[in-house]
Amino acid sequence: MRIGFIGAGNMVSAIVRGAVAAGTPAGHLLLTSKHGSAERLAAQVGAVHVPDAADLVLRSDVLILGLKPYVIPAVLTRLSEAIGRSKPLVVSIAAGLTLERLESMLPDGARVVRTMPNMAAAVGESMTALASGRNVGAHDLETVRTLMESIGRTVILEEKDFSSFIGLASSSPALVCAFVDALARAGVMGGIPKALAVQIVAQAVLGTARTVQTESQRTAEGGHGRTPADLIDAVCSPGGTSVAGMVALERAGFSDAVVRAFEAIVERDRELGA
Repeated sequence: MRIGFIGAGNMVSAIVRGAVAAGTPAGHLLLTSKHGSAERLAAQVGAVHVPDAADLVLRSDVLILGLKPYVIPAVLTRLSEAIGRSKPLVVSIAAGLTLERLESMLPDGARVVRTMPNMAAAVGESMTALASGRNVGAHDLETVRTLMESIGRTVILEEKDFSSFIGLASSSPALVCAFVDALARAGVMGGIPKALAVQIVAQAVLGTARTVQTESQRTAEGGHGRTPADLIDAVCSPGGTSVAGMVALERAGFSDAVVRAFEAIVERDRELGA
């Protein structure tokens, strides 16, 4: 199976590197881009650089659209004939473009899967959502799921839930980084150098996230896993430091601020897709 990538930005680079690390032969990955990024990436991983996008489409079983949303309509119009001839499974990683809109830009009967990875793909820890178009079969979806699991975890959702997913996973790394930076700056105020403070906070966040994952998995398997609220209670000893910090966060409106950020992300995504 040959996988073609149109565009070679950061997300495509992460997917290509993840696929190679997971065992996909580099020679089965075809790359093209308007500038020199595809040629450079191909040289770095041993993939095949295909200068002409239409040629790449004709040689691909799976076609990944690694382009900005506003670029995709013109590109699909230009490549419509080639897509109609080769009939690849088309995969979008672009925000805002719905399956209906993508299918309307493609030849009749096109198989389209919409995906939404996040920035952690670069370190193999993405949380990626997948939604199937009208003509996608179970084998097609499993093909995309296998590819995306080379850069982290996946979840299959109905497309109506994609805006909420973006608030929970695609845009939330910015919110988490804001928390890490704010807490690290507080550490600087306490006398710890910034770079060291960032390392300390990042490890604390990583360890906490893995703890939450472990407990959640235990629940999913029918056991008694602790919820995030349970874990907060476990850390917050009566009269201790952690509960003092939690009360201060809530007095400052922490939970409300998080919810407001989520709502703003969802609203903006729906505006982009309108």
